[in-house]
Amino acid sequence: MPKSPSIRVLIADDHAILRSGLKMLIDVQPDMTVVGEAQDGREAIRMAQDFGADVVILDITMPNLGGLSAISELMKVSTKIHVLLLTMHEEVAYVRTALAAGASGYVLKKSVDADLLSGIRAVHKGRMYVDSGLANSLVREAFTEQNVRATGPDGKVLTERELQVLKLVAEGLSSREIAERIFVSTKTVETYRARFAEKLGLKSRADVVGYALDVGLLSSDRFAARKSQDEIANIPRKRTPTRRTSRIKE
Repeated sequence: MPKSPSIRVLIADDHAILRSGLKMLIDVQPDMTVVGEAQDGREAIRMAQDFGADVVILDITMPNLGGLSAISELMKVSTKIHVLLLTMHEEVAYVRTALAAGASGYVLKKSVDADLLSGIRAVHKGRMYVDSGLANSLVREAFTEQNVRATGPDGKVLTERELQVLKLVAEGLSSREIAERIFVSTKTVETYRARFAEKLGLKSRADVVGYALDVGLLSSDRFAARKSQDEIANIPRKRTPTRRTSRIKE
């Protein structure tokens, strides 16, 4: 009986140690082989063209070009490429955005041992695969009456940076605080804010918070905790009168 051809896998992640570990895990499988390792989305696109990968494993947060932005470009390389996101982002909004952009699978890095190999085999066969820990959340959402948007009204998908900034804005951080958190300029943060607001039609911070709650970027518990902190911070403090001590003349 002739042996089935191996699934050609390309790994894209900016951490060399993780790439090495994934390569070892995949290469020992009888039906898989790693054809290349990329450190960002742009290199992944080039390697997919050069090496003819069947499945591309993408991290979301990478320099130069992140995973969400690279998906559509990989689809242009070949319609036969299947993209599987391997990431630390557990928010359902990221899953929904990735699938809307064209990804076939979504696996959490903490679930590599349990889900990655099954995910590779599933997406290679043309099936969708979502990390078992997130699948339940997606199913629950499907039975709610919420009109949750994964993209803007015109179908534009948010980039990973836009989602990250949206989440931080919803949590109550200022542009300056966000800039310090993600190591960019305040002007760059303002650009991301303008982009996601235009794509999603959000006019105010209340709209941003509402959207973040709807899509799972912000939990109601965390929002309540943040609101309580803001309320406490805005309570006027009574000034303690300064006592003046008279100097004793010697």
